[in-house]
Amino acid sequence: MGQDLYSRRKKAMLLSPDPELAELLQGLWPPEELDWTVFGHGRRAMEAIFNEPPDLLVVDNRLADMASGEVASIVKSENVYRQLPVVLCLDGEDLERDWDWARIEADDFLLRPFSPREARERIRLTLCRASRAMDANPLTKLPGNTSIISRIQELIDRKDGFALAYCDLDHFKSFNDKYGFSRGDEVLMMTARVIVNTIRGFPGVKSFVGHVGGDDFVFIVPAEIAEEACQRVVAAFDDIVPHFYDEEDRERGGIISTDRQGTVRSFPLMAVSIAVVFNTGGRLKHYGEASAIAMGLKKKAKENPKSSYVLDRRTE
Repeated sequence: MGQDLYSRRKKAMLLSPDPELAELLQGLWPPEELDWTVFGHGRRAMEAIFNEPPDLLVVDNRLADMASGEVASIVKSENVYRQLPVVLCLDGEDLERDWDWARIEADDFLLRPFSPREARERIRLTLCRASRAMDANPLTKLPGNTSIISRIQELIDRKDGFALAYCDLDHFKSFNDKYGFSRGDEVLMMTARVIVNTIRGFPGVKSFVGHVGGDDFVFIVPAEIAEEACQRVVAAFDDIVPHFYDEEDRERGGIISTDRQGTVRSFPLMAVSIAVVFNTGGRLKHYGEASAIAMGLKKKAKENPKSSYVLDRRTE
């Protein structure tokens, strides 16, 4: 299955009376990568599904006691299990009737006669899709921390050269405190769009944008365009962010708010700080190194009350 995609053993559950199907699926991966538990009846499996939810559920429409779509609907009706990927195994005649996929909420299906190669690839795709969906930031829909770490480590392992930019917002908390979380979420959405659109403005460039969480973002670009990308992000952010303030605060150039110690203070308009780490000549060995370097650079960037970026010049 590939340890680059799956850092731990996955658990799968098959609900099917068909021993040939069980043998096929169990033979596609070694158990240390994907470990299968097989149930011949649907209702007997329901308690196990909810007590120890697997990473993947495969349901055969040949179950005698439950329709495969019914199993999928029951599982997906529980909010905590809505992200559990469900694959249905169908016979050709099953597709002759209309399926209400909005109600059933299955994630994919396999059709008899089963092709081992197709089954393997569609199950891998289903697991990848579920992993991406789970990791995506719910607000911006950008890849989250797991995907970010995976991408950085993948580039490091391949010894690819790249620039990794960590971005966060200064004075975001004071803005949230005064204007509320809804307005704060609008700022985060704006920041995501600014970064994505800026990087998209470099055609033909292999890039990546992620949302670590809160007001922390990252982007990865080739080293030769990193500084220009930072300049564009800073310019676009500074041009847009004043419009999120009321006119009075905008004219004042900041807001009056109470800090965490209860002291009334004046806070400037939000700014973006960017710390850029370069991987050249296979310098980095682990994503944690990049993160540690960036933390030091961000402290330097934040010394400037206005939007700014700092490049890790030691790599040049």
